[in-house]
Amino acid sequence: MTDYLRTLFLHPPSFQGFDGGAGARYQARREIRSFWYPTWLAQPAALVPGSRLVDAPPAELTLDDVAPLARDYDLAVLHTSAASFAHDVRVAEALKRESPRLRIGFVGAHVAVERERALGASPAIEFVAGNEFDFTIQEIAQDRPLASVAGLSYRVNGHFERTPERPPLEDMDSLPFVVDVYHRDLVIEQYFIGYLLHPYVSLYTGRGCRSRCTFCLWPQTVGGHRYRTRSVEHVVAEIAQATRHFPNVKEYFFDDDTFTDDLPRAEAIARGLGRLGVTWSCNAKANVPDATLRVLRDNGLRLLLVGYESGSQAVLNRVKKGIRIDVAREFTRSAKALGIKIHGTFIMGLPGETRETIQETIRFAREIDPDSLQVSLAAPYPGTALYQEALQQGWLEETALVDAGGMQTSVLGYPHLPRTEIFASVESFYRRFYFRPRKIFGFLREMVQDPALCRRRLAEGREFLRFLARRHSSA
Repeated sequence: MTDYLRTLFLHPPSFQGFDGGAGARYQARREIRSFWYPTWLAQPAALVPGSRLVDAPPAELTLDDVAPLARDYDLAVLHTSAASFAHDVRVAEALKRESPRLRIGFVGAHVAVERERALGASPAIEFVAGNEFDFTIQEIAQDRPLASVAGLSYRVNGHFERTPERPPLEDMDSLPFVVDVYHRDLVIEQYFIGYLLHPYVSLYTGRGCRSRCTFCLWPQTVGGHRYRTRSVEHVVAEIAQATRHFPNVKEYFFDDDTFTDDLPRAEAIARGLGRLGVTWSCNAKANVPDATLRVLRDNGLRLLLVGYESGSQAVLNRVKKGIRIDVAREFTRSAKALGIKIHGTFIMGLPGETRETIQETIRFAREIDPDSLQVSLAAPYPGTALYQEALQQGWLEETALVDAGGMQTSVLGYPHLPRTEIFASVESFYRRFYFRPRKIFGFLREMVQDPALCRRRLAEGREFLRFLARRHSSA
């Protein structure tokens, strides 16, 4: 039997209310307190017997809380992001001071594309992993020599070495269930997403995305553009296991970049979930046909998270979104007619954005009227085509993606559209979408019907107004 190093998987403490990327796409302080599950850490944790996963932000753990853990482990694996990297380095250094013998490695999309630069940030970091790191970390935890572990850059004798790349994982069913790690180490009630029922559980059924969006971090850095999937039986079995672990869960969310990339598979999984009688939601592209929507709805689908990004066809074409506005409009009508909720996401400041396209996008959002939405600023993450384009064109006016408080900053500016206007457009978008009688009365109707939801919506409303006030003061 293989001996394993005592391994700590740590999503480090960070800004108050900040979900820094161990499963999140929006790596900043959010409008409303929100926390995704640290699935990218839970997956290798499931491969390392005796390991422990600590997710500091939702547990409200500080550096003083987590630093003493270093004494109990041989190996610490920290998930980091572009926005949180500098803070995470300080956490690593504190762990190293607490236990000089502790071996520390970083994982995540940010270090996967800038490995040597990440190693150079601090001598506390012994190694960084690239791309899919599940079995990379398992082999390190087995105490194998780093030189023999594929997909790694590491520090040795004052310089850096890089091992051959690890090929993408093809047998996705070889990954053990993450819900067992959630059950062992996490408190699911600490995880909130405003548009999902509470408590919820999220996980992945596959990796990769067929779309070529220039701004999207995950397919360009970790997952790739082939949708590699777990079998239908494997997914349904994990949800069945989750229902035994968490009988109080009200909703399951599939965090695949685009769960609807494979429509026959999505329908087959839906039928399996229908037999389990669970409520679920997923990420979707705005082109799912009506026939598929009906199958999903009839088997427990409640909500679709849809990346509309813009109401301008010119902007969508510029960023290779692969969606037509008329198709997105018809898809939305079909979903709403079937009673499927929609959380729409939009991005301000993408290449091709103008004052006119900003107004076009706000009008489009008001017209299709998703149940809720999130508006982000265009974020050129290292490793993406958007980042390279921004460097080449001189659009990158700032380098810090978040400010000192974790609030997303506007870093892209154009000769015809300054970044200050792009920043201000987010607040304008939110106000023009939400501060309408139709939306306000809709929320009030929901709250009257459900006292628990009423309390939650009131708290979220206060947070949202504080968010707008903070943005206004920092503009």
